[in-house]
Order: sequence, then C-alpha cells, then structure tokens
Amino acid sequence: MIKELSPKAQAFLDENRKSIEELLFTLCGIPSPSNHEEKRAEYIKQWLENIGAEGVYIDEALNVVFPYQCEGKNELLAIMAHTDTVFPDMEPFTVKVDGNIAACPGIGDDTANVAILLTLIKYVVTNKLNAPKGVLFVLNSGEEGLGNLKGSRQIVKDFGDRISEFVSLDGSYTGICNKSVGSMRYKVELDTEGGHSYGSFGNRNAIQRLAAVIEKLYEVEVPHDGDSKTTYNVGMISGGTSVNTIAQHAEMLYEYRSDSRICLETMGKYFSEIIEEAKKDCLNLKVTVLGERPCMGDVDAQRQEALMQKVKQAIATRYHEEVKTYPGSTDCNIPFSVGIPSVCFGGYIGKGAHTREEHIMLDSMVTGTDIIAAFLLDYFD
Repeated sequence: MIKELSPKAQAFLDENRKSIEELLFTLCGIPSPSNHEEKRAEYIKQWLENIGAEGVYIDEALNVVFPYQCEGKNELLAIMAHTDTVFPDMEPFTVKVDGNIAACPGIGDDTANVAILLTLIKYVVTNKLNAPKGVLFVLNSGEEGLGNLKGSRQIVKDFGDRISEFVSLDGSYTGICNKSVGSMRYKVELDTEGGHSYGSFGNRNAIQRLAAVIEKLYEVEVPHDGDSKTTYNVGMISGGTSVNTIAQHAEMLYEYRSDSRICLETMGKYFSEIIEEAKKDCLNLKVTVLGERPCMGDVDAQRQEALMQKVKQAIATRYHEEVKTYPGSTDCNIPFSVGIPSVCFGGYIGKGAHTREEHIMLDSMVTGTDIIAAFLLDYFD
C-alpha cells in the first residue's frame, strides 16, 4: 500500500507551491522544439546543479540525466518528463494568467510535469533520501512528433538492462496510459516530367499522381485484432510550381497507428503494395521513414499490474474520481517494446494540448504534485 506523505514532505510541497509556478513560467519562456531542446536542457542541468545534484549530464540525445544512487544497483526506477514541445518557435513564450488559468503553448504538455519533477528532485537531494532501488531521473528530449522518442530510446539503450520500472510523467492524473500505440510515419515524394499547362498538356502531373496514391491509401480497410484500434492519416501535402505548370514534384506526410503489432505489420504491407504499384506511374517515387514507434513487447503481466496499482493508489490519495486507463503513443513505447513494465500519467489538468490556446488549471498542479510525490517517495526509505 502506498504511504501517505510524511509531514516533512507535505510541508516542503506546501512551502514550494509558488516556486513550482515560477519555475514552470520560466521554463515556458525557454524555447524547446523537438530536436532543439539545447537551451532548456542547459537551464535544467544548471538548475539541478544549483540545488546540489551531483553527476548530472546531458547525453547525446539531449536528455538531462541525473542518476541518483544508481551505482552498483541492477534495479532502477526510471522516471522522466519530456522537455520538448510541438511548437517550432525559437522565440520565448509568455505565460498569461487569468485567475486559476495559466495559458501558454506547451505549458501542460509537458512543461508542468517537468517543473513538478524538478521540485521533487530538490526534495530528494536536499534531504539526502536513501533509495534501495536506484532512481534514474530524466528530463528527456524528443517525445513529440518527429522527435521520434529519441530521448526514451537513448535511456533504454544506455540503462535498459537495469531498468525494472519506467514512468513517464506526461498528461494528467485523471487517466493512466498502460499500453502503447505503435506508429509508422513517412514522407512520400513523387516526380513526373511536368511541363507547361497548355503546351505540354497530357504530360503526367505529380500532384494528380500523388492524389491517386492518397485515394488508394484511403480505400484501405483497417485490420482488426480483437478489440484493437488502427488508424491512418495524410497530414500534409505540397507540390507544384504555378497555376499554369504541370507539377513535376509533389510530396506528402503519411502515418498509420495501431495498438496491435499484428495490425501495424498488416498496415505496413498495404502501404508497401500501394507504393510499389505507384512507382509504375511516375518518373521517381521516394519514401523516407520519418518516425517509428513500436507496439507492446512481452511485458510481465504481474509486474505491470503491480506498477499500475501503485500509480492508482498514489492518485487515490488526492483524487477520488474514476481514473481511466488507455492506450497511447508516449515515451513508454520504447520500454514497453523491450518488456519493461511502464506507465504514463501526469500532474495537472488542462485543455488545448498541441494548440496555441493550451492552458492549465493552476490549482490542479497542487493535487498533481502531491500525487506524484506520493508515488515517487514510496521508492525511498
């Protein structure tokens, strides 16, 4: 059974509510698009060193890694929150506060959880808590979009044989992601001879040919494996030169997803067949893999359930409504794929994730911080 927060821990959290907000707002002002997390990573590393954390480093994937009492231990808890956002902006954002609502692109996903995790690290370091199981704290890169889970991949590559449990702090405490949705993402580029719209009329048009490929992709019937869900989407198309030019080049971004490995493989077969057929109808067709997120591997059911129950018990200490479980595409995809029990949940309630209208309820961070603290501090003596 999860332990209640000690009076000392509760007092620390109560005393640091304002500091958590200030840290959150500061982090929001540091640009951190996927694959360009350098500035935020450097700030976080310095912040951790300033509170007394030793051995903090930034790895080749731009993860900020703080191994706490991990040396000589073959069982580690890895707990992380991702530093990247979906927004490409390299100019600082400003948080707008209206009563209990704080609005800023990326404030919830996942900057709120970064601020919470950093604050809890401060409590652990300041009080020199003992961890029977080593704790690998990570403020990781590359969770969003074309970051392609690079941060999580690096952590599993470097520590995977020692990680016994993996936790991603992402999203809210009203739900728990306990199953991975795998995906494949592609850029498809198609070339034809093109030409003048009048003088070369009849030549192949790259836009039309690509549109025909898209039409065939949308005729695919998604496969099923039990109660699995499989989807597909063309998210962007571009090409052509002018209104009076037969397009020589067109391209698109395409993905398919599934929470079933079997269905994901079937979708891959459909995609390959359509692409091979399309190659007969153009001068050149190029497919580039932009992202690959794996499905579930062989995860021990008992260990996974034990981790799930620990999270549910921690949530129940402060939140008394139904907590749903759901499949998702998160940093947990990578550990799940190699059989490591994993969960994803978070410490705030908000709306508008992945939009410029994103906002959070500030009082929800009080509840969320206490929940994450109850979960995390249960790993310490």
